[in-house]
Amino acid sequence: MGTLTEKEFGTTEDGRMAVLYTMKNDRGMVVSVTDYGAALVELMVPDQNGSPVDVVLGYDDAAGYEAGGASFGAPVGRNANRIGGASIELNGITYMLEKNDNGNNLHSGTDYYNKRFWNVDEKTEDSITFILHSPDGDQGYPGALDMRVAYELTEDNTLRMKYHAVPDQDTVINMTNHSYFNLNGHDSGSILKHRIILDADYFTRADAESIPTGELTDVTGTPMDFREPKTIGAEIDSDYEATQLGQGYDHNWVLKNNGKFAKVAEAAGDESGIVMEVWTDLPGVQVYTGNFLDREPGKNQAVYEKRAAVCFETQYFPDAVHHDNFESPVCRTGETYSTVTAYHFTVR
Repeated sequence: MGTLTEKEFGTTEDGRMAVLYTMKNDRGMVVSVTDYGAALVELMVPDQNGSPVDVVLGYDDAAGYEAGGASFGAPVGRNANRIGGASIELNGITYMLEKNDNGNNLHSGTDYYNKRFWNVDEKTEDSITFILHSPDGDQGYPGALDMRVAYELTEDNTLRMKYHAVPDQDTVINMTNHSYFNLNGHDSGSILKHRIILDADYFTRADAESIPTGELTDVTGTPMDFREPKTIGAEIDSDYEATQLGQGYDHNWVLKNNGKFAKVAEAAGDESGIVMEVWTDLPGVQVYTGNFLDREPGKNQAVYEKRAAVCFETQYFPDAVHHDNFESPVCRTGETYSTVTAYHFTVR
């Protein structure tokens, strides 16, 4: 049986106290999440020697999450990733979004979901569901909705994240979780020796501002081919358009799950022996290798440098609203937005 405990997690600038909720299972896995930003703060997993390792980057308290700019552990919405030109058109109406990334919109602008308090909707010994009311016009998007993010810890060492919303107008919904993983431990330095697998034959080619061109590029013979296990560092600095423009990996891969919940990726820590499988029903995964981390002060006096972690952000493709050949992130009035992503941990 799991257990759920809670404790104070420090105050935000306006003096409001955040709460940290911690779930444990019988196999030594621990998940801590906070109502400030509904962020994943800690993820303790037993390594090959049975010792607990915290495999996600984060901060010590709510003030760290309020000040931090890296979206550690954050549920990102209403739309994750980039929208070119910071505008969308729905039903003949153009909606302007905040230009916060070279004239484009990144992670829905600076009024982030992860810089707000979420309410606890329900909790059990092994799950907690946060809810955030997002009104009509929030971040520039039409339609009101209640976004629910559930974190569930299973006895087989899986962290499952479920998202649920029903908008009252046609709108864009594209949630992801922006956890930064280092399977040797959050404070252990570079992830370049992690081995990863991506079940993808194509990636979405992007321009110098990371906006997809609409082309699906075959990974064969390129540094983007992770269909067989390969270290992240093997070709990360290759003289190849994608790795040069992204200063490493920061791209969306086209998954082959056909909308079904399936294993789409795997990562393995070279020192810890911890293996993480990524499961999702979403069509894409943005793999980001922390290329822009720059001495970010983290939890327990850690300082996170460039390439200290890797993110597997499951999602609809970036800028999907502007490409008819990309699966649409538009959710219609009264329709249910529902998606699941899971991280399953074992040891080699």
